[in-house]
Amino acid sequence: MNREIIAQLINVKKTIGNKPIIHGITFDVYKGEVFGFLGPNGAGKTTTIRMLVGLMGITEGEVIINGYSIKKNFEKAIAHVGGIIENPEMYKFLTGYQNLKHYARMMKGIKKERVEDIIKLVGLDDRIHEKVGTYSLGMRQRLGLAQALLHSPKLLILDEPTNGLDPAGIREIREYIRKVAREEHIAVLVSSHLLSEMQMMCDRIGIIQKGKLISVETVQTFMSGDEQVTLALEVEPVQKAWELLSGELNIRKDGNIVELQTTQDRIPDIVKMLVQQDCMIYEVKKTTKTLEDKFLEITGGALHA
Repeated sequence: MNREIIAQLINVKKTIGNKPIIHGITFDVYKGEVFGFLGPNGAGKTTTIRMLVGLMGITEGEVIINGYSIKKNFEKAIAHVGGIIENPEMYKFLTGYQNLKHYARMMKGIKKERVEDIIKLVGLDDRIHEKVGTYSLGMRQRLGLAQALLHSPKLLILDEPTNGLDPAGIREIREYIRKVAREEHIAVLVSSHLLSEMQMMCDRIGIIQKGKLISVETVQTFMSGDEQVTLALEVEPVQKAWELLSGELNIRKDGNIVELQTTQDRIPDIVKMLVQQDCMIYEVKKTTKTLEDKFLEITGGALHA
């Protein structure tokens, strides 16, 4: 099945002075997907996003948004982009609705019905006529999301959309991001350092380090790429189980728990062998690597984004 490409970065490079900052980045963002952009501090995420929206010149390469080149047809390309960079700025003395109306006046063709639909989409029906100064940070983020969506963009760019939010607010924004991608059929590019959130939010992820894109794949593929799993067995007698499994990788014993590394397809054979040898198994627990584990592995332990 062919997927519609909304944004393309083609061999994008950035040099400042004589120093290369971005080294030939290429990736696509598809209609209706949430694409996560991950990388340690100073990796080049912000520089890439700035080039993507025309806030910084491209030394070499091309950025195409909905078929238009940022370099050759900037106005037509950028007309298809909406975005929030960290915390959205609003007029706090105006209501949420007045803020949206003010923004709508600056864009062509935004009707009252569109404003009402977007308010419902981001779940601000009950509070939209209250002053923004009374809003929580999560509500301001949702209002910013509404503002970014008013002109029906093809590409939504969110830089650290959950920055400063509490766990409930993070979950709320994550759900609305997934919702707008699905219901508005928008391509969403999200930059964030909250790796567990990216794992739950994104369809695909791209990892950048030192200005180089080192991996782009689906979250599912990324997480299942390592065949090794950690297996923990609560078993009695533990010493007998330990001896029977002594040939396994990284085996260790802790109380009634035997832990080892194996592959997914060997788990049934291991359990069957222990049972046949009269070992009583009370619990079998499998642990796979999280997105954070994989990210740290790929980037050599550089977590900060």
